[in-house]
Amino acid sequence: MASDLDFIKSEKDTWGKVYVDICYAYDSVAPFLSEKTLKIRKYINKSDVLKKYIDLLDSSESELSNKKNKLFSMFNGNKYESLLTSYKNDNRETFNQLHQCTKCQCLNCVKECKFNSCSGCRENSFIKQCDKEKLNITVHNNFTLDLTNNNTGRASRYRVLATMQDCEKDKQYIIIENVVDKEDKFILYYYPGISNDDYGEITDPEEFDYIAENYQSI
Repeated sequence: MASDLDFIKSEKDTWGKVYVDICYAYDSVAPFLSEKTLKIRKYINKSDVLKKYIDLLDSSESELSNKKNKLFSMFNGNKYESLLTSYKNDNRETFNQLHQCTKCQCLNCVKECKFNSCSGCRENSFIKQCDKEKLNITVHNNFTLDLTNNNTGRASRYRVLATMQDCEKDKQYIIIENVVDKEDKFILYYYPGISNDDYGEITDPEEFDYIAENYQSI
């Protein structure tokens, strides 16, 4: 039982804070945003999954605190931890995304912007920097690409360091780093598609430097 209670306390500390942050954000932005924009915000349309988990944590804690259940707890093992973990595993993508949402610049933003924002968000990513007008920068976890060098014909795996969106130029960029050779980095045009993404070389030195400088600022 002690293990179950320790697990529940740890989960409530972690996910209770995430839920409070999300609820506070919704209350803060809802009066200023259109229904269309609110529906796009992932932390709003996915919050019911987390609310149910918080309720499950509360009910499990209550049951474990019941004196009658204590008499049989030695036979239950870590039953509650197993059940709660199973629920989280079934909703892994949602839990991961909500955790990222609490770090995202969109969380408390009341700007009706032209950025892709939540509609362009990948799993395990969040917007780390945004000027709310022209440029934003998204960072990613576990986003890798297998690309072939057109000059050498050699295939390599790259880790995506960041993606950027420039609303004024209507362009997107991607910054990648070879997972083996950290000196092998590229800044490319980024054309995300439904099934496949495309990339292009930046030939304008000023444009390249502008993107590089903004990435280095985060």
